[in-house]
Amino acid sequence: MMKRKRLLSLVLTSMMSLSIFAGCSSKGTDENPNVNSEGIKEFTAFFAVAGKEITEDNRVKAAIAEKIGAKVNEQWLTGQTAKERIGVMIAGGEYPDFIDGGDGTQALVDAEALIPLEDYFDKYPNIKNLWSEADWNKVRKEDGHIYYIPQFSNVKRKDMTTTHNDEAFWIQKAVLEWANYPTIKTLDEYFDLIQKYKEANPEINGQPTIGFEILSDDWRYFCLENPPQFLAGYPNDGKAVIDPETITATAYETIPEAKQYYEKLNDMYSKGIIDPETFTSSYDQYISKISTGRVLGMIDQHWQFQTAESSLIQQGLDERTYVPLGLTIDPNVESQYRSKPAINVGGGLGITISCKDVEGALKFINDLLSEEVMVLRYWGEKDVDYQVDADGIFSRTQEQRDNNKIEEWRAKNVCNYSYFPQYTGLLEDNKNAVLPGQQPKEFYDGLNDVDKKILDAYGYEKFTDFLPEPAEKNQPWFPIYSFASTLTADSEAGIAMQKMDEIKKKWLPTVIMTEPSKFEATWDEYQTIFKNEGNVKAYEEALTQEAKRRAELFSE
Repeated sequence: MMKRKRLLSLVLTSMMSLSIFAGCSSKGTDENPNVNSEGIKEFTAFFAVAGKEITEDNRVKAAIAEKIGAKVNEQWLTGQTAKERIGVMIAGGEYPDFIDGGDGTQALVDAEALIPLEDYFDKYPNIKNLWSEADWNKVRKEDGHIYYIPQFSNVKRKDMTTTHNDEAFWIQKAVLEWANYPTIKTLDEYFDLIQKYKEANPEINGQPTIGFEILSDDWRYFCLENPPQFLAGYPNDGKAVIDPETITATAYETIPEAKQYYEKLNDMYSKGIIDPETFTSSYDQYISKISTGRVLGMIDQHWQFQTAESSLIQQGLDERTYVPLGLTIDPNVESQYRSKPAINVGGGLGITISCKDVEGALKFINDLLSEEVMVLRYWGEKDVDYQVDADGIFSRTQEQRDNNKIEEWRAKNVCNYSYFPQYTGLLEDNKNAVLPGQQPKEFYDGLNDVDKKILDAYGYEKFTDFLPEPAEKNQPWFPIYSFASTLTADSEAGIAMQKMDEIKKKWLPTVIMTEPSKFEATWDEYQTIFKNEGNVKAYEEALTQEAKRRAELFSE
């Protein structure tokens, strides 16, 4: 009975939030319900990830609206999982104009909540040309339709990446300086350094030092379960490792490196190096701990803890920010933490059946992808947020750089439309990077003394130099998680994946926290349950079949 009451409360709460979307979409006149009193079209959007709200009077948002005649009121996921929130939307049958459903994307497609887009593309060249025809065909569903636009990983002209935004083992810059800038390649070397630093520095800023954190809250538990693929030298396929010779998928939970990794974590947990609260902490608590400057290291995607790094910078604790390391277990194995940007065909930005102005919504996306608006999204307004010299090179003053590090200022003056389609690389002039942080001189000039010191100590020009260069090209099946995310709950492989996730969430903390003398037996029990009850074979067979299909269709 109590569960039913909680469910009813959840549904009612979500329905109330959905009414906000409906209210926003109905602004304006009967003839054009999306146009406000200033003649600007207003759309609504929901993204099934955590995000930062910007103020209603955001300066750059207003500048973009004035230029293209439209704006979007964005909402982000709070208090629920993506699948829960999307499930309630589907039950109610009301949606925002734009949506990225995250893990609930396939459910939106199955519920026919997204409109097919492919017939519109010829009218909107910036959208059509965002991806190649081959890439669009990867996005196309079995019924022939394209229901969403992948927003990320598109690079124009040249990859200008200076910082690693993806997954890695991270370590504080202060720890590296303390150890006289060592080269760290293996898991053992990494934890050995953290352990020594923690022993020498039991407190940081008056609080107990935390050696290592493992984010495992809700869907973010990939930080707990996916490191074995990297440690074995595989790229981030995300849901399995694929043997490039046989094109066979193997659940990385079962490879030898998995046991070696979790046995190491078991040892570190028993010695107090790993935070004892790590498996019960929420995402907000995790970010809060990192923001104190006392967490020496973690395995994570950079974008997940950037808010904590921003907080550290604002506190003047630049030495407590992080450097990415591409660790392996075997020092002779080359790591693959970096990959060439790859389209994620498993999700993206869709336009829903609730949208009353589909053409206007598509025009908004198309306009956002114009170079002029991309500059507004990421550089801001000329002579306010950046300057252009006589040679046409963009730059910022130190004051302008400092402003961009202040969250309150950004909320009022920066409008990236960060979950709408975008690209990085070089602008058409071949002089300026799309992103200020990827402009070589601007990047280095904008570094604080701590960052310049650590790059100079290692002889590097940018932070991506801490990791090996990515392979020349991705395998045609990469990333296989874009297929796994589309597995339905009623398919044998989808059921297996869900069961595997349940088993991992229960057992991985257990094998890490068990007494070291019991690790072997606990690991064996976990593996037996995982392989049998999880129906791993069905899961691997489905991913193998898809990898081979992609290899046949998309190999160059």
